[in-house]
This record gives sequence, C-alpha cells and structure tokens, in this order.
Amino acid sequence: MTNQQESALPEPRRLACSRCGAEFGCELSGSCWCAEETARLPMAVDGEDCLCRSCLRQAAGASAAR
Repeated sequence: MTNQQESALPEPRRLACSRCGAEFGCELSGSCWCAEETARLPMAVDGEDCLCRSCLRQAAGASAAR
C-alpha cells in the first residue's frame, strides 16, 4: 500500500501579484508557468514578490525599452 502523503504533490502556492493584485498559483516543483516565459527579470525589489503573467510581460517590455 502506498502512503498518500508520500505520493501527493504539493499544492501550488497561491499568490497575489505584487503589482495588480491578481491571484495566481506558483508550482514550486519547477513546473510553474513562469518557467515557460521567455521574459526574465532580476529578483523583485522593495518587498515585491512574484508577478502575474501579464505584469511580468509588461515589466520585461519596459525593461527592454530602456
């Protein structure tokens, strides 16, 4: 018999975007949607946490335009 807790995947972390407040999930297992994004930014500053897909893309566009 398999132990349920050993085989269960962790629940996605529920986050609110630091910029717009939209809720989204973060898969700490490495299969998070952000791993699929071509946009890469430095770690957030001034207390920001993860950004939603839309805000990540906007921030990346603004960063590239500089």
